[in-house]
Amino acid sequence: MRSGARIALGALACALAAGTAFAAFGWRALHAELPIPSAGAWLEVASGTPLRRVTAELAQRGLLDHPVLLDLYARQRGDATRIRAGEYQLAPGTTPLSLVDKLVSGQVFQHQLTIVEGWRFADLLSAVRAHDAIRAGTLDGPQIMAELGEPGVHPEGQFFPDTYFFPRGTTDLELLKTAHEALREHLAKAWEARAPDIQVRTPYEALILASIIEKETALPTERALISGVFQQRLRRNMRLQTDPTVIYGLGVGFDGNLRHQDLDRDTPYNTYTRAGLPPTPIALPGSASLEAAVRPERTDALYFVATGRGDGSHNFSATLEEHERAVRDYLRHLHNVGP
Repeated sequence: MRSGARIALGALACALAAGTAFAAFGWRALHAELPIPSAGAWLEVASGTPLRRVTAELAQRGLLDHPVLLDLYARQRGDATRIRAGEYQLAPGTTPLSLVDKLVSGQVFQHQLTIVEGWRFADLLSAVRAHDAIRAGTLDGPQIMAELGEPGVHPEGQFFPDTYFFPRGTTDLELLKTAHEALREHLAKAWEARAPDIQVRTPYEALILASIIEKETALPTERALISGVFQQRLRRNMRLQTDPTVIYGLGVGFDGNLRHQDLDRDTPYNTYTRAGLPPTPIALPGSASLEAAVRPERTDALYFVATGRGDGSHNFSATLEEHERAVRDYLRHLHNVGP
């Protein structure tokens, strides 16, 4: 074999060996775990950011050893221009390949907010706009309802209590729209399963009653029974005489202490001075209260009062005489006076 041929073959062999070595190196580098701390790391990708800028940032932060290699791989696979904007949480065990997959699929971090049963709309709006991942607007309640396609509807009670997940940058209106649609779905489902002889005539009246039930008790075992009491009173044209509606009507003027004169102060929400349901819900009811409002427990009770035991329970009475005795018992518990 001529020396030139031998040299060419040798060079080819070296090139093949080098290519094999580079391929092996590349495979190991792309599958090696990134040096992410145990607490994880955060990555913010702005809209329109190219992958090379992301890899350069990670290299500068000491989280990626071979950014050019990852850029080449992503370009070859067509992923370099397909990454999605958003906030990403990088966990230990992430590799360059899984990182690219995460960016391309848009697996952004999901923040969360829990809307609590019994909150008022004002509580909800404050919590939403205080969340650092939510872009807060300036619309008030009527404007929000108009944007949700229900102009003129009072915002109280129109949002379903639940835990919601969302990416950073979600607007307050977007989250409220999700919670409002959830409320409509749960209310429609409850109304479809309503008992035939209930005293509420529309889904909105059921929502109002559910909000009162939500504020009257935190005990799941009592909701349907309290609903039964209110249904009985509505059936007999008795005033509901429920303190939470009075408190709602007092608004910011309520100082935490409900007085006798407050019960006599007439507002649209004072169910001691006005018959029937108040004009709007008074809080955000959960699914259990919605169900109780349309499927009440059958009862002869017309009254209930707290037991004073500290567990949120109530005594239920069918007659005024029994109720007055239960009230005396409550006062004894309240003042730690024996029978």
